[in-house]
Amino acid sequence: MFKTTTAIATVATLTAMPALAGNVTEPTPEPVVEAPAPAPAAPLTPNWTGFYGGGQLGWAWVDTDTAGVDGDDLIGGLVAGYDYDLGDWVVGGGLDYDFADIGLSGTTASVEKMARAKVRGGYKIGRGLAYGTGGYAWADTDNIGDDDGWFIGGGYEHLVTENISVGGEVLYHQFDNFGTASTDVDATTAQVRATFRF
Repeated sequence: MFKTTTAIATVATLTAMPALAGNVTEPTPEPVVEAPAPAPAAPLTPNWTGFYGGGQLGWAWVDTDTAGVDGDDLIGGLVAGYDYDLGDWVVGGGLDYDFADIGLSGTTASVEKMARAKVRGGYKIGRGLAYGTGGYAWADTDNIGDDDGWFIGGGYEHLVTENISVGGEVLYHQFDNFGTASTDVDATTAQVRATFRF
């Protein structure tokens, strides 16, 4: 009797004890820790300060105050200058030198060269610059001499990379009493340009 009671108590005790060899319940999975997403790269803030040089190509329309004397043709050349970045605004100065062969109807004359000394100022729009420009202009012909005058205009330039920009520009020029012809001449140019910025 004592042995039976002892055996029952032992079985009951062992049954009530937790299993020591292992756990019968599924372990709770560890939470997955994901690496944080990389912070987005800060947008490149363009800095326009520095020297630049490049080329331009476009079309020129020449008109005079003499009826029937005008012309238009291809124009293109070299550009160089310096810009200074003030934050939202950019100011600068530059030189242009264009080659042309613009025959003037009703005459044997043609405009062969045009040069400019310019100042410009503009507002930054993202990686672009919208600007106004003006300054001194000079033009030369093959047989009626040369003359100086002024020009005014505007354009847009865009930084493709930190060092390369492309853009377009429209300029209006005025020359009074041109060369030996003593006639007033005006010219409009529309050109695209590409520059390398140092």
